[in-house]
Amino acid sequence: MIVALSGGIGGAKLALGLSQVLPPSDLLIVANTGDDFEHLGLTICPDIDTLSYTLAGLDNPVLGWGRHDESWGFMDTLGALGGPDWFRLGDRDLAVHVLRTHRLRGRETLSSITDDVRQRMGIGPRILPMSDDPVRTRILGDAGWIDFQDWFVRQRAAPVVRAVEFAGAAAARPQPEVLAALRAGPRAVAICPSNPFISIEPILAVPGMRDAILASGAPVIAVSPIIAGQAVKGPTAKMFAELGTPPSAAAVAARYGDLLTGYVMEEGDDATGIAPRVFRAATLMRTLDDKVALARAVLAAADALR
Repeated sequence: MIVALSGGIGGAKLALGLSQVLPPSDLLIVANTGDDFEHLGLTICPDIDTLSYTLAGLDNPVLGWGRHDESWGFMDTLGALGGPDWFRLGDRDLAVHVLRTHRLRGRETLSSITDDVRQRMGIGPRILPMSDDPVRTRILGDAGWIDFQDWFVRQRAAPVVRAVEFAGAAAARPQPEVLAALRAGPRAVAICPSNPFISIEPILAVPGMRDAILASGAPVIAVSPIIAGQAVKGPTAKMFAELGTPPSAAAVAARYGDLLTGYVMEEGDDATGIAPRVFRAATLMRTLDDKVALARAVLAAADALR
């Protein structure tokens, strides 16, 4: 079993690569839910949906989010009526949010809904939320605390980041099947190349999650989302700089601290000061072959550390 911790776009690429080289029963993907929010009366789970669409072959490679077979009648009508259209919901994507919200109101868990949708989309590996309890990432800017999607989407990540918090994390419980997989002694825990501040640290903030990873005895291997001081996608580099640390692969490794036993980073990047054992690979994933090659590199690193 490989337990993979993942955010959205970057993490989903490696998750797809892992799904191509592992039997479905040997891969468990733990999705960040700190990005989740309530919008237009619906519960939106961006990272769960990005992972699901990517592994189902439904993702939109042009936008980097949503589905490739999308139409936009709902949003066009909403905007024409003066509604809040800053968070784009395609017509097919909207059906997922409506169904999820309906079932959550019927007292089903996010885990069971996600797993059912996963199976109906024909996805083999399990995708589970980090917790069935709500955790919401918030950003402290100069004007005060901002809900994550407001900061990231509506304000295009423009406000300077002074701090990050995970509201509800202290009361959240880790997803039970994730804990069971960690107790069973997985082959490795892979931290996908996602933003550490807003994609991976919400998972680790759930009480007991970090301890369970350390107690598993498995190699813990992170893949750097930073190449030559720049983020492959998203605000990772900006957040490092605004929180007082020059962005680099080494800065990401330091952020995870003693959790890591291995670290996969771009072949030419500076590894000075990185504590865990470093493994070199091509970490920019443009094609499916790139994703598969990086997945194989992560698995080779895991086996070298066992």
